[in-house]
Amino acid sequence: MNLVVATILAIGLSMSCCFSCDAQTSQTTLHRAKLESPGGDLVFGLRLDTSGGLLTASIVNGSEEIGVPETAYDTDKRELTLGFSHYDSSIIAIWDGRSGSSLEGVWKKRTAGGNRWIEMKFSAEPTASTSSVHPQTDPKSSSDVSGRWAVDFDGDDDPSVGVFETAGGVAAGTFLTTTGDYRYLAGTCVDGKLTLSCFDGAHAFLFRAKIDDAGKMAGDFWSSTNWHDTWTAVRDDNAALPDPLGLTTWNETVRLSDLKFPDVDGVMHSLDEEQFAGRAIVLQLFGTWCPNCDDAGSFLAELHKQYSPQGLSVVGLAFELTDDAERNARQVQRYVARHRTKYPVLIAGLSDKAKATESFRALDRIRSYPTTVFLNGRGEVQAIYTGFSGPATGEEHERLKQKFHQIMRETMK
Repeated sequence: MNLVVATILAIGLSMSCCFSCDAQTSQTTLHRAKLESPGGDLVFGLRLDTSGGLLTASIVNGSEEIGVPETAYDTDKRELTLGFSHYDSSIIAIWDGRSGSSLEGVWKKRTAGGNRWIEMKFSAEPTASTSSVHPQTDPKSSSDVSGRWAVDFDGDDDPSVGVFETAGGVAAGTFLTTTGDYRYLAGTCVDGKLTLSCFDGAHAFLFRAKIDDAGKMAGDFWSSTNWHDTWTAVRDDNAALPDPLGLTTWNETVRLSDLKFPDVDGVMHSLDEEQFAGRAIVLQLFGTWCPNCDDAGSFLAELHKQYSPQGLSVVGLAFELTDDAERNARQVQRYVARHRTKYPVLIAGLSDKAKATESFRALDRIRSYPTTVFLNGRGEVQAIYTGFSGPATGEEHERLKQKFHQIMRETMK
């Protein structure tokens, strides 16, 4: 068998694979990719590049482009594998090896519990565009939902906020919730119908809504194959979430010495170890399977670099999909490599929030991944921030960064 494959390193860095092709015909092609969702076609962009005899791929969601970490091509089977090992996820598709040809296959991802897998049919067709899989339409048929919306998901007791931009029938935006945002959504808004979708290797989101004569929206939300919800929205320039600093509380009866978790080698560590004595500490509760946590992890790495010389310690507490210690250690190692993390990351338990709350007894309840806890040098809690507004939220993300810096300055006093 002739297997052309990238060497996938344990550290999880993005890799391309050697690819046999004529350099004169090498090219970059954007494909209109889709997953067959219970709600219809879930559309995103797939860019394949065969330049220089190497094969690389990236996922495109509106203004975001994500490099696919691992690519492999079996020339005998004509089988392309796009791997997202940090999310226990991959696309496997039949492809003839030319970047301008179609693909057909399946996306597969491990779910919580570890023994079940999501599977969705995948296909992709080359487009004439180099930038978007959502071409503009006749202005007469386009609908405008630009702005801020107060959103109510029937399956969520907390309010949400929609922030959208539309032009020429093309739509983009995201939803902000108390547990985080839905990252970069893109789609269309035509003839009073809004469609937004996103695929990032971990998430497969599809939102649909109809806009009535009064300008209100009502629609559906599908996440992969295992979640469906309905939602409504009204325009509201002042729509806001509850204060993320007021949602989660610390249990004062639990001491840092009571919180003990293993590292990737199985060695137990307490959060009151000598290495942390007298230092401000930031605890980040997260999951390696969570793209919102990736956004938060990138920013936390910046905070650690800036404030560690002044006495800051950061500890990551990973809550994973399985109770397989070897698998969890491997996923944490990939996370550490991707974010070039310089602080310790411990494996704190299962991602199930009820079980995670039992494991991390210092919080009244774990509501969101990520959750960030700030403690001063005396071990006193300064703030607990529930959720994370990532780069897709624009101004909200900038405000979050300013707030974190403010909290850090106060914590370091």
